[in-house]
Amino acid sequence: MKKIISVVGARPNFMKVAPVHSSFQKYHEQIKHLICHTGQHYDDKMSKVFFTDLELPQPDFYLGAGSGSHAEQTAKIMTGFEKVLLVEKPDLIIVVGDVNSTIACTLTAAKLKIKTAHIEAGLRSFDRDMPEEINRILTDSISDFLFVTEQSGIDNLKSEGIQQEKIYFVGNVMIDSLINYLQKTNPVKTLDKYKVEKNNFVLVTMHRPSNVDSPEQLSDIIDMLNKLSELRRIIFPVHPRTMKNLETFSLINKLNKEILITQPIGYLEFIVLLKNCELALTDSGGIQEETTYLGIQCITTRTTTERPVTTELGTNFLVGVDFSKAYEKAKSILSGNMKNGIIPPLWDGKTADRITEALKTNL
Repeated sequence: MKKIISVVGARPNFMKVAPVHSSFQKYHEQIKHLICHTGQHYDDKMSKVFFTDLELPQPDFYLGAGSGSHAEQTAKIMTGFEKVLLVEKPDLIIVVGDVNSTIACTLTAAKLKIKTAHIEAGLRSFDRDMPEEINRILTDSISDFLFVTEQSGIDNLKSEGIQQEKIYFVGNVMIDSLINYLQKTNPVKTLDKYKVEKNNFVLVTMHRPSNVDSPEQLSDIIDMLNKLSELRRIIFPVHPRTMKNLETFSLINKLNKEILITQPIGYLEFIVLLKNCELALTDSGGIQEETTYLGIQCITTRTTTERPVTTELGTNFLVGVDFSKAYEKAKSILSGNMKNGIIPPLWDGKTADRITEALKTNL
């Protein structure tokens, strides 16, 4: 019996661990799978609702790290996770993505000579101003199993001198969740709830510090959304960080009343909105991938993407952080100038099973 602990900390982690947990259950006599929630996202709307939506069991360990500076948060997670590892002595830990919980738990395990598997390895934005980029590079450099979503990940890892035998091209586990849970949604109920029609609204998410921590940038985002709301209905689920800054900078009341501002939306409702929107406008990483799979037009307001397959094969447009350009691109798309994309290799809903097989064979 192999004992494996998966680490979740922030909203994107939950939908990546859920399919792996489900896959492991097929081999419960060979794999004992435990879940550690670091508490990096601790708001119910950013955390608890995802355990419910994704049918995950309550975490076996909760570290309660909370917020704080990068150093404070990382230190709290490392201290708490070390205690878990010393007691449980797992054969492997699994980390996903690029949040502070990912690097904190990888470092802790490496110091205790416990193996680590990194799901979503090899992604690079080549922008070290992003804290996530530092987390990705460091995590990959000390992990033992590197599970890759796209060809760029393989190329990046090889160029960094990572041994070939550590690299596994398995596909995108988040697409496993998307495929599985879309079948369990009620599109009519969700669209009625938000008073929108299929293919006739824009879904917006903005949360990156580079976009929302600057009053000038945030004001530009509002100007763009106000203009865009004259063309289409907009649904804007506001991240807690973004809402705090909108209030701090006295900008919240400058958003047009036609824009539907909501609190963070649960996973099931969100993927219904994503599948049925005409356009997604975001600075998120995962939404670039989900829209590519769904064939939904996506505008990403960043200067770089660590997911280049979404622009090369998918339906994603990378437009930078000039929001007047973002508006012009949105206007063009809504006028019918759309991009035909294809689904990238191995984004087929079977990634978690490939991960399970690799670990059963090689752990």
